[in-house]
Amino acid sequence: MLDLKRVLAVGAAASLSLLVASAAFAQSTLETVKKRGHIICGVNVGLGGFSLPDSQGKWAGLDIDMCNAVAAAVLGDATKAKYVPLSAQQRFLALQSGEIDVLLRNSTITLQRDAGLGIQYSGINFYDGQAFMVSKKLGVKGLAELAGATICVAQGTTHEFNMASWFRARNLQIKTVVFESQDVMYEAFFSGRCDAMTQDSSALASALATRGKQADYMTLPELISKEPLGPFVRRGDDVWNAVVRWSLFAMLEAEERGITKANVDEQLKSTDATVQRLLGVTPGNGKALQLEENWAYNIIKQIGNYGESFERNVGQGSPLKLDRGANALWTKGGLMYPIPLR
Repeated sequence: MLDLKRVLAVGAAASLSLLVASAAFAQSTLETVKKRGHIICGVNVGLGGFSLPDSQGKWAGLDIDMCNAVAAAVLGDATKAKYVPLSAQQRFLALQSGEIDVLLRNSTITLQRDAGLGIQYSGINFYDGQAFMVSKKLGVKGLAELAGATICVAQGTTHEFNMASWFRARNLQIKTVVFESQDVMYEAFFSGRCDAMTQDSSALASALATRGKQADYMTLPELISKEPLGPFVRRGDDVWNAVVRWSLFAMLEAEERGITKANVDEQLKSTDATVQRLLGVTPGNGKALQLEENWAYNIIKQIGNYGESFERNVGQGSPLKLDRGANALWTKGGLMYPIPLR
């Protein structure tokens, strides 16, 4: 005979699974954004080159461009984006709770974050590494010379653990001063409370550029960690994850193909099959992503390709003046490698 209780239990479990799956589908972030009419991105409270508002409240930066690119892909309008400034401690909870649609806050991708927080990364839009800044007056040339120094670090980041591990492995003692936010840390460091400060190298460059202190401070040459930065979305929302991921790849593919804001309309006439598919002349990619076929065209026309975004925000055309380095295309010695858009 059948065990009635077991049959009922199995049936209940199956029904619950269907309900969960249905609920997840009904709550797809892509559908939510389409109905709402704008995307909500979690960004840094203020990091020049990545996400920073000007005196009129207009935001700009590499991460802002990424957010706007998704808005252009989904809604056809890069201006249909709202930004929620988040501290390091707030950022992941804001994504988990649904307060934001995507986290674009110069956040390092790690196994624990990608697998253990109910979120997942959608790509890498900047390769970085942890560095240290000192006053030029100290005469320090290398990281090992900071033995016994007092070092400022921001709470809720990977930097505290990385720093402790690096110095411990070399039997070097340091004094750590932890601050609740990066802005408080910056002010403490520049007021002389610490001998050195640690952050992603790009963030240190931003701190110097926005404060005009390049003449008095320097970043030491060593990088002690890999800090790949990129967007995060909620785990299980595969459709939305694909949209965010391929928005980034579209910008990289456009750079590789030499397609820019200025020439994208002319490129619509290209006979190159890859370009035709990228720009939606040949249909298929839009349908696969549940978007309009011109989704990538909208990104390039309104934002530009990745190289254009890099140059105006953090490259030589910006106050940060960062070299492309690892963020160059794979064809030019970098790590940026767009997956085929076909």
